[in-house]
Amino acid sequence: MEKLTSEQQKKYERNSFIFLTVFLGPILAVAIVGGYGFIVWITQILTGPPTS
Repeated sequence: MEKLTSEQQKKYERNSFIFLTVFLGPILAVAIVGGYGFIVWITQILTGPPTS
């Protein structure tokens, strides 16, 4: 693996940060919340709604 210059390293880190904050973070948040909602929905279909 070749050694990155300081300028290349900064560009790589900036691009990684943008990817994580703009794309990966929101996608993971939607997937986690949606997955949890799906699990609750399926559980309520199988066991019925919660009772007090």
